[in-house]
Amino acid sequence: MRHFTCFVFLLFFSVAVFASAAGQEPSLQGETIAARVENGDTLLLIELQPVEVVASREFKNRFEAWRYNRLVRNVKAAYPYALLAGEMFEEYGEYIMSLESDRERRRFTREMERELREELEDDLKRLTVSQGLILIKLIDRQTRHTTYDILKDYRGTFSAIFWQSLSRLFGLSLRTEYDPNGSDRMIEEIVQMIEAGQL
Repeated sequence: MRHFTCFVFLLFFSVAVFASAAGQEPSLQGETIAARVENGDTLLLIELQPVEVVASREFKNRFEAWRYNRLVRNVKAAYPYALLAGEMFEEYGEYIMSLESDRERRRFTREMERELREELEDDLKRLTVSQGLILIKLIDRQTRHTTYDILKDYRGTFSAIFWQSLSRLFGLSLRTEYDPNGSDRMIEEIVQMIEAGQL
């Protein structure tokens, strides 16, 4: 008798659920995906995001591992400033060139330089010479212009020559270009890993 009561209860419950569902429109969830039929098979057409595959690095000795880890640390220290330089170059480059007179351009660039000094000067002073060289290369990567060219365009030839001469005292050159397929291949790999969230 108890089994019969449970059966009747389940029967009435399922009838009630189906009756309430019958009055509603079915809800469709999901998304439409392109497909094509080929030889009777339906093939879904889905665009996948690109995936970078990086092999785990093996080192010949501890010194080589130390050098690589130091390069990773230096790139991680310089990369945020290169990103900022790239963003500012895009944001302000067109505006500065749209100003009508050289005097307005100089005034605007001096104001921007003053603001950047207040905000970043202490942090940039803490960069090592190696990090500074990487920063110069990464600025070229982000803006597609050497640091020397940027200084020359926005601050004038005299200022660019002055800062180039000063950087030479530390063994650097503001005319250094970024070579992702040659000498800067390791830096490019590290940057890609940072951008992918792997470092």
